[in-house]
Amino acid sequence: MHLRPYQPSDEFAVVALWHECGLVRPQNDPHQDIARKLRVNPEWFLVADLHGRIVGTVMAGYEGHRGWINYLAVNPALQRGGLGRRLLEEAERLLRAAGCPKINLQVRSDNGAVVAFYRRLGFREDKVLSFGKRLVQD
Repeated sequence: MHLRPYQPSDEFAVVALWHECGLVRPQNDPHQDIARKLRVNPEWFLVADLHGRIVGTVMAGYEGHRGWINYLAVNPALQRGGLGRRLLEEAERLLRAAGCPKINLQVRSDNGAVVAFYRRLGFREDKVLSFGKRLVQD
């Protein structure tokens, strides 16, 4: 298993993985999300490559106040084997090296397995409401 920065040739395999993991929603065009990430710290968009096959992803972001984790995905056949933890640890390493004091992430409230995963890794629920305002319609 090799963790490496995303390459443009990975796009279709990454989007297929996100679909397989249930991360894609109608309001988010994954191709646009990739294009946007490639404009800001593209080296913080990591993929897990297993014998030339994309089996995991994570996007890390930091605007100087808080870090964010997005699109953490692991091929369902490989889940619960440590790859998600490894991807998250590498994203944390990058954010820590940039001086990031805290990581935020969002999980859909009905996704109990993912909530449990993040809790096992030391994340705790912040008592806040998450608000969003769409500025661009994909």
